[in-house]
Amino acid sequence: MKKNDWTRRELLQAGAGVALAVANGRPGSMFAHASDGPVRLRGKADACIFLWLGGGAAHIDTFDPKARGDGKKKPGSYYDSIDTAINGARVCEHLRLTAPLLDRCVLIRSLTHDIVSEHAAAANLLHSGRRPSGTIIYPSIGSIVSHQLGTKTDEVPAYVVMGYPNITRDPGFLGARYGYVYLTQIETGPNGLVRPPDIDDTRQQRREGLLDALRKNFLSRHSGDQVVQSQISVSEQGFRMAGPKFLNVFDLKRETSTLREAYGGEFGQRCLLARRLVQAGVRFIEVSFNLNFLNGTGWDTHNEGQLKQHLLIRDLDQALSTLLLDLERNRLLDTTLVVVATEFGRPPEFDGGGGRGHHSRAFGGLLAGGSLRSGRVIGVTDDLGKNVVERPVSIPDFHATIHAALGIDPSRNLYAGNRPVPITDRGRPIAELFAT
Repeated sequence: MKKNDWTRRELLQAGAGVALAVANGRPGSMFAHASDGPVRLRGKADACIFLWLGGGAAHIDTFDPKARGDGKKKPGSYYDSIDTAINGARVCEHLRLTAPLLDRCVLIRSLTHDIVSEHAAAANLLHSGRRPSGTIIYPSIGSIVSHQLGTKTDEVPAYVVMGYPNITRDPGFLGARYGYVYLTQIETGPNGLVRPPDIDDTRQQRREGLLDALRKNFLSRHSGDQVVQSQISVSEQGFRMAGPKFLNVFDLKRETSTLREAYGGEFGQRCLLARRLVQAGVRFIEVSFNLNFLNGTGWDTHNEGQLKQHLLIRDLDQALSTLLLDLERNRLLDTTLVVVATEFGRPPEFDGGGGRGHHSRAFGGLLAGGSLRSGRVIGVTDDLGKNVVERPVSIPDFHATIHAALGIDPSRNLYAGNRPVPITDRGRPIAELFAT
């Protein structure tokens, strides 16, 4: 027998050891490689701000710049690049405010998947970590975080989306209790929680008393129905959230005019609100940056959208840099994970209108805060940013890293009825980002 061959007894003993470790495992623990033994990968974050660049932000025009193209026939980046706080790492010249703060961040340059033609399918993959199934509706990452971490207080929701309702953000088989509160107008908060002016406290209490009696009666006739119970829980929480603690969060005038101006325009004000929501106890906040198309197309920079893409990048730069400093100033950065994500990147070649198509074989993301081991770059792409040449990161790996940073075991099972569904589709956290 060769020196490295295992006997049957040794294999059985090793299997028993793995089973025991899994049985005694805690959230955040998992295995790296079989030869490495157990490695505890768990961050200190208890909230996540997920900045969504819907449309497909060009990695080679933002956080993974290459040699400059000509905007026509010569492929390459559209802008010059600048140095950053990470030695040897450069970013687009329009990220000048964020560049010196990248020591608080991790640049992931090697995200990869194979959905290139459809925005909706790719966005669903980035939000759920899985392809759609004909038999099950998978929950979004925000709903999983809500389910795993719960609410800090009954007066605020666990999950908020700043943007229009979308199925890719839904709770899937987890049920309505782990859905999101969505905002389209940040100044007023959720319209459904605002009491009409002619309803005083006495009248509101009478209404709630009547509704409570109806709920109890209906539940008594459907006591085993989890859908009914979930909807009732959502209704009850809605009334609790209609109080001043949650609604006062939306009064951005409580912040100094200097800070509000530092955050910038619409997207920046959403990021400011995200920080206030974290302070109020919200666990997961998605901030969409695709509602106001400053360049005519948003991040989907076909044709003329490429010509004014710098307007989007500058807005992102102003908002992201201010958010990082604001979280740090409020001692929230170590416990708040900031994620910048998009559904895919763009190719180095230009289309007939001077824009770019879709590209998913290699693109990027960013993580900041959350007590991760920051100031580093994960992954390398080739000279044009078309292919990953070092350290590919799958979307399940990306999700697993986010979950682990939040103290959630990415290999833990959820249950769709009696069917076990792992939180990620065999995703593994980026181990070097965690202190072990």
